[in-house]
Amino acid sequence: QVQLVESGGGLVQAGGSLRLSCAASGSSSAIGRMAWYRRAPGEQRELVARIINGDLTNYADSVKGRFTISRGNAKNAVNTVYLQMNSLKPEDTAVYYCNVVNIRGSEYWGQGTQVTVSS
Repeated sequence: QVQLVESGGGLVQAGGSLRLSCAASGSSSAIGRMAWYRRAPGEQRELVARIINGDLTNYADSVKGRFTISRGNAKNAVNTVYLQMNSLKPEDTAVYYCNVVNIRGSEYWGQGTQVTVSS
């Protein structure tokens, strides 16, 4: 059973930074895609950023230039995905979810981590 452990959420003032981490374990197949989604109060879940095969990245327009997604490249961190969030805005407030898809197409979700940006 794949487990995703998220960390790094919290409360920050507007203009500040946070770094989210998500470590995946237990997958018997290689993980091809890792992503971060978020759900703001009263909104639908949306894709924030994703990284495919370790180097191809996509970002929501609202976070381009401020957020950076990356994947660990050390042997013990290859299944860890990071989201560096800079210049945070109050509208970035949401629960952030880690998402991974292995090469068999199986998809897994983290339990979410709260990010709150105060104005």
